Amino acid sequence: MTDEPPLRRRTAESRTGEVSADPTSALPEPAGAGTETEPGAAVPLTAPREGTPAPVATPAELDEVVARFAGGTGPVALDAERASGYRYSQRAYLVQLRRGGAGTALIDPLPLPDLSTLDAAIAETEWVLHAASQDLACLAELGLRPRRLFDTELAARLAGFERVGLAALTEQLLGFSLEKHHSAADWSNRPLPESWLTYAALDVELLVDLRDALDEELERQGKSGWAAEEFDALVRNGARPPRVRAEPWRRTSGIHRVRGARAQARVRSLWYARDQIAARRDAAPGRVLPDSAIVAAAELDPKDEKTLLTLPGFGGRSVRRLARTWLAALDDARQLPDDALPVSPTVEGPPPPHRWAERDPVAAGRLTRSREVVVGTAGAHRLPAENLITPDSIRRLAWQPPAEITDDTVAEALRAFGAREWQIGLLLPALTEALRTPQQ
Repeated sequence: MTDEPPLRRRTAESRTGEVSADPTSALPEPAGAGTETEPGAAVPLTAPREGTPAPVATPAELDEVVARFAGGTGPVALDAERASGYRYSQRAYLVQLRRGGAGTALIDPLPLPDLSTLDAAIAETEWVLHAASQDLACLAELGLRPRRLFDTELAARLAGFERVGLAALTEQLLGFSLEKHHSAADWSNRPLPESWLTYAALDVELLVDLRDALDEELERQGKSGWAAEEFDALVRNGARPPRVRAEPWRRTSGIHRVRGARAQARVRSLWYARDQIAARRDAAPGRVLPDSAIVAAAELDPKDEKTLLTLPGFGGRSVRRLARTWLAALDDARQLPDDALPVSPTVEGPPPPHRWAERDPVAAGRLTRSREVVVGTAGAHRLPAENLITPDSIRRLAWQPPAEITDDTVAEALRAFGAREWQIGLLLPALTEALRTPQQ
């Protein structure tokens, strides 16, 4: 795929021969650049091949990167670092790229928020990402949108690997160990420490080598077509922003302990007060006020600052400074008329599965049989059941199957739920049979 020397060697047995029952049973030998290691031992990878590059932060530096990557060869490895848990937004705070003949580049998107020139330079090549669905939306905000991609995490799932993290796969397939101790760092910090930049560069150092190893494994297992359909779906849909929930406050951790509509109104009022502050500060909501504090205040309904500040989660200085804001939110909930209090949300789609037997025993039977088909088919092909078909699709299909249950109508329903053709092909006709009642 590239003229860049790979950092791995495949054994003769792994290049030829039959597909093994375990996709990890014929692993490549690590190319330790002459370093001798114990059999099965991983070689620590502590620095990029050409050293750690300085972050690109000016238009002139970006132009040089664009020219370099336009002249490179083979796929482009990409990654992005966010500040999840620290910032309100999910924007990228660092973008990493590597390509044969171009080396590695680290781009700081704070001074360079428009990377459309880079996108144009690499538009026609395949992009290689790990867990692409996590990064495609923030890359799209910068003008980076793949036309073709290869997702190494998804490929590993389809190939039947149990451990699909980047470090685990790199060790299993390439024989190198990667440190992941900066994965949860606050990447909005500036300047970024040198050790963080090295970590970020190493995230793309081996991605193309990993892509080639997984592509070979998928080919041996006859799953390359499946992967191609999955990657095409990611290109079409992966950059879409997350669906906005109608009542996001209901996801407050611990809300199940809050009883009564008035108390739930206090959760709602505090949640939205916190959200406004978090958005204004670009801070993760939990750093403004923890969920546990919202639940505690909703349960006790404190009416003065002294009582409020005795509750768990209200002891921090920044939280105490906002005491009047929290008390005002609680007072707003207190003043609501009864007809403005939260009501049980309307459930879209089927009810929770544990209620099926009581509400519709026939549908419950369809669900049981359909799940058995999914689990059995996934096991036979050595892949996770959730990658064969989404659980929600099976629930919806079992709750309300087509009026006439045939292979064609079931396939049409699955397509409407977003199923790919390879998934439909594996599940039919066993799923069609499972949807029919025993008398049919």
